[in-house]
Amino acid sequence: MVKRMSGADASFLYLETPSVHMHTLKIVVVEHHRDLTYDNLVAGTLARLRRMPALRRRIVPVPFALNHPLIVTQPRIDPERHFYRHDLGGSATLRDAEREIGRIAGRPLDHDVPLWEIHVIEGLAGGRRVVVGKIHHALADGNAANAMLANLTDIRSAEMATPMLRDTDDDTTVPSRGRLAVEAVRDAIVQIAVLPRLLLTTVRGMTSMLRYRRRNVTGVPLPIANAPRVSFNGPLTPRRSFATVTLPLADLREVRREHGVTLNDVVLAVTAGALRRWMDLHGERPSVSLTAGVPVGLDAAGSGPRLLGNRVSNLFTTLATDVDDPVERLQRISRTAKHAKEMNRRLGSEMLADWNQFAPPSVIALGTRLYSRFRAARFHPAAFSAIVSNVPGPRELISIGGARLSDIFSVGPLVDGIGLNVTVWSYVDRMNFSLLACPDLLPDVEVLASYFPPALAELLAEPEPGESVRSDPDEGEHDHGDQESA
Repeated sequence: MVKRMSGADASFLYLETPSVHMHTLKIVVVEHHRDLTYDNLVAGTLARLRRMPALRRRIVPVPFALNHPLIVTQPRIDPERHFYRHDLGGSATLRDAEREIGRIAGRPLDHDVPLWEIHVIEGLAGGRRVVVGKIHHALADGNAANAMLANLTDIRSAEMATPMLRDTDDDTTVPSRGRLAVEAVRDAIVQIAVLPRLLLTTVRGMTSMLRYRRRNVTGVPLPIANAPRVSFNGPLTPRRSFATVTLPLADLREVRREHGVTLNDVVLAVTAGALRRWMDLHGERPSVSLTAGVPVGLDAAGSGPRLLGNRVSNLFTTLATDVDDPVERLQRISRTAKHAKEMNRRLGSEMLADWNQFAPPSVIALGTRLYSRFRAARFHPAAFSAIVSNVPGPRELISIGGARLSDIFSVGPLVDGIGLNVTVWSYVDRMNFSLLACPDLLPDVEVLASYFPPALAELLAEPEPGESVRSDPDEGEHDHGDQESA
């Protein structure tokens, strides 16, 4: 198959620089099982590639960046360029594995082959392994990666099962440079036909959103470089650090029921509470609130598994870190998030993705590289403070090659100026928080991770006498969580 990338998918390629890596990580902790060897894992993954089409797609740039690149199905995969083994000695801890994951995250993917790698970390106590799937955001967002994970496991529920896909076009020949250029110009001309309709839709959406904002005190931050300055907002370096923390799903649901908010609101409030403690430790809590960029999955409910591409937007909301009382902080987050979702709906969740189709690749890529090279993020406040994403994961215990997965984690990429990504995946009865940071901006990510349990504990405290408790809403648990980038 030879197909042009969408602007939404290609935009993740244009954002990449030597210090900004646009891959996501899917991490599983695998219990010891005698039948699951490294060689069996490699062979089993290769045997299931037809169920994971993103892993067979190679990126082919267009001459002079006249249009978005092509994706071409790779007929054969070279295991030596995609599978890697790491030995930690035999008695390593999960914290040792997290340090190794940080090093894995800090290396860019090879763009000459399909944009993914699998790293097997061995040598943990008890014979456990950690398997790290590393895939470029241009190929799949969080929901697509979730569906691919289902196709690697031994247990596939009806919700997770994905049928085997067949390539309807076996022609994987890359066109000549001349043909690439001609087809790029032709596709651009055809695309121009939708521009008037997109302009009209954008004007209507902007008008509706601005009217709503004028009529309501929303508290929704605008992503226009106005976040308060904190140390983890600044120019990125290539280095990455990684840490995890697991919280009981039942406890987060209890906070949701007690205070009449959504599970996503609770995730944001727990993140805010942990950040307040970390900023107090470092003596840098600003007087105004930190803000969050929240990836929003655009797949319709009941649309079934999706194995390729990105259907994701973003909304921006407060973390209310300027509010001392944890319950009041949670309520402010909930109110602001509701306004943010409504503004996003009025603007049109897919509007930005539609405009990405018209983004000039050479201009965007050059601007991104220059911005990164000159470390321009140090000259202005960040658009927002941190990325916080919440993705529903498997609700049942799953296994690979007969070996049970005791935990699953996921995290998306950092973007220049934003040195912290907090991605949450639910797994069975727990909520797994993954923190990816740039250690040259946030040097002690494991300390920040340690503050998440007390941040949840303060929300579980009994309400004072006379305080009103709202009823449990009907909203879904993951109503504004993605992908992906992660």
